[in-house]
Amino acid sequence: MTLDGTNSWVLRAPGARGSIVIDPGPSDPAHLERLAAGGVELVLITHRHRDHTEAVDAFAGLSGAPVRAIDPVWCRDGAPLADGERIRAGGVELEVLATPGHTSDSACFALVPVTTDGAAAASAAAVAVFTGDTVLGRGTTIIAHPDGALGPYLESLERLRAIGAPGGIAVLPGHGPALPDLAAICDAYLAHRSERLDQIRNALTRLGADATTEAVTDDVYADVHGSVRFAAEASVRAQLEYLRGA
Repeated sequence: MTLDGTNSWVLRAPGARGSIVIDPGPSDPAHLERLAAGGVELVLITHRHRDHTEAVDAFAGLSGAPVRAIDPVWCRDGAPLADGERIRAGGVELEVLATPGHTSDSACFALVPVTTDGAAAASAAAVAVFTGDTVLGRGTTIIAHPDGALGPYLESLERLRAIGAPGGIAVLPGHGPALPDLAAICDAYLAHRSERLDQIRNALTRLGADATTEAVTDDVYADVHGSVRFAAEASVRAQLEYLRGA
């Protein structure tokens, strides 16, 4: 489920007194010590899943830095994140993007160019986006129904695609390798979701409009490994809710 593990991102401009850490991840003491090296100004959380948040308390204690997330449950000595907010720490500037869908509290962070005098280049396009689990470095993500929902997820992908429209904007995901083009990967994700919805519609035609999640999963995800069957069923529930207008 986590591909190569959870990516923790450390952002620090030359000469900065500390860093921004995005998603400290699991409670691995050696990993947390490495993240804290050189000082931390701020910790940001992309979403609530355990592989991103397990170390929140341990890392807050180790680093002494405030922790901020969209869901106040994960905030430590910091206010909840607001969509469109600009954050400056570690000598860099980020724009908060609320991107619900994978979970209701999912957020991405756009890295915004800063001028030589330290002022944010307000009109400049992002140069990279930290996407959490909204966009992965390999494969596609789960819609973690009932917390996640397909309608908001499609809107989030459209928003990210528009941000990436100039081309060449890097994707720095919560799992898997970095990708070179946000707009291109969002196009691929949207095409995949459209294809899956067509498969669900066809399954409902064969099985009946009131077919169960389990039956539709058997039909559409017949080749899925048993270890991730729960993820397939969550995505099917999200797609059925979307199609049935619930």
